[in-house]
Amino acid sequence: MSITHFRELNVWQEAMRLARSVYKLTENFPRDERFGLSAQIQRAAVSIPSNIAEGNARHSRRDYARFVSMASGSAAELQTQLLLAKDLELANAQSVEDCLAICEQVSKMLYRLQQALLAGGENQSQVPGPRSRISEDAEDYF
Repeated sequence: MSITHFRELNVWQEAMRLARSVYKLTENFPRDERFGLSAQIQRAAVSIPSNIAEGNARHSRRDYARFVSMASGSAAELQTQLLLAKDLELANAQSVEDCLAICEQVSKMLYRLQQALLAGGENQSQVPGPRSRISEDAEDYF
């Protein structure tokens, strides 16, 4: 298995699905939340696939792992904001739960990706690509 582009990563594809779901969810937020919690939720959701893509474009595993770590942080931020939106009854509770479930799955995938990158060695400069392999147990996440 080799990954040559971020668009081939299952974790990136799921993160994009999450971002689309979040945008649909926030469409129904009250207008006065347009520049408040709604905008923060959208930024956090977009940050996840964006950091995966940027990390994939880096030239070292360490940099890639750092960007995956940032994506994980954005996923935690998004979960917190979604829970707040649910508590404030800004959105349908089931729709929020659906987004939270996708976010939890993405978080697990990000963790496995980060572990696979770090397992390659801190000083190893080659990122996963056509000339390298990541451990087979992480294959489901790519």
